[in-house]
Amino acid sequence: MALKTPVSIVAIESLSALGMGREKVWATYLSHRHGIEERSFPGEKAWVAPISEEYKDSIEEVRRSQSHYRKLDETVLFALAVSRMAAHSARWKKNGNFGINIGSSRGATGIFESHHKQFIKEGSTSPWTSPATTLGNISSWVAHDMQTSGPEISHSITCSTALHALLNGVAWIQGGMADRFLVGGSEAPLTPFTVAQMKALKIYAKAGGPFPCRALDLKKDENTMVLGEGAAMACLQAGDSPDSLALIDGIGYATEILESSVSISTEADCFQRSMQMAMGDLHSSQVDAVVMHAPGTIKGDESEFRAVHKVFGPDVPLLTSNKWMTGHTLGASGMLSVEMAVLMLQHQVFIPLPYTGEKPKAKNLNRILVNAVGFGGNAVSILLKRPR
Repeated sequence: MALKTPVSIVAIESLSALGMGREKVWATYLSHRHGIEERSFPGEKAWVAPISEEYKDSIEEVRRSQSHYRKLDETVLFALAVSRMAAHSARWKKNGNFGINIGSSRGATGIFESHHKQFIKEGSTSPWTSPATTLGNISSWVAHDMQTSGPEISHSITCSTALHALLNGVAWIQGGMADRFLVGGSEAPLTPFTVAQMKALKIYAKAGGPFPCRALDLKKDENTMVLGEGAAMACLQAGDSPDSLALIDGIGYATEILESSVSISTEADCFQRSMQMAMGDLHSSQVDAVVMHAPGTIKGDESEFRAVHKVFGPDVPLLTSNKWMTGHTLGASGMLSVEMAVLMLQHQVFIPLPYTGEKPKAKNLNRILVNAVGFGGNAVSILLKRPR
């Protein structure tokens, strides 16, 4: 779906296993080094992609900046840290009139597990339990931190949460109800119960090797999904701004009938529809690359790959994914993929997968499509265009 009026991404920032800040993130992409490591959890070990210890101080700074923040989950603290960075990069000041839409798939998992453990042991819980574990508290805390006067929205739409936030921001701007929106996702899921849930689905990585997560490797014979943590935020602004890092050229979304609680159809019908909607009347040859959702599972990667071939036919663009580096950050993953696309457009360098043996030909990058999908088959595709 083409936009009635242009919408610019004037800033995008993140915190993940890639690092913090666009320069560091881009340097990590160029290094082809992932941030996945093995950690011990109760009764077992698991591959995960945590943020580096060098950034823990930044999170502690946020935690100490207000007394109330000491009781917040890392999901909220990640969002606060990255939102401050994004607003600073966009030169948006406190007390500004801009909207906020930040979501999370799981929410305050660490705080929730801690308080629930206390309840099981003692039969009582803290008065902070409910407000600190409410899923809608991310955007409200960011709005409080930035003292904004615009609308604030939180939601959970599983792994496509961040891109649905972007859709909402675009809709408010296109509807003339706002001219600026801070959008994104935050996730801190590296907790024993969350890891156990993912392992119960039989999609989690078991083997190690140089690349524990082999996203988009169609030759793998076992699932390799790995959980990661982090947050990513983009500042959207009405119009073709001179500060634009990328223009949103099209948006698409679709939901399909479930075949199971965790999978999409064999040819990812939802992705086919969302990609076609995002491209609109644009010829398939005008899309130069796709940052795929590709979580590292056999069925998930293969179905999205088939959907891309169905939509693009002989004009299949360059294909990549960043989950082999970041792990699957659930509700934040879509915006991390948008950041990857923005950086590739900005630097005119395509980041390939290091383990497939494919050597993509160099080409100009003018338009990149970004995909995300979550449990329930709720796909989103965002078409980004290089600014003039």
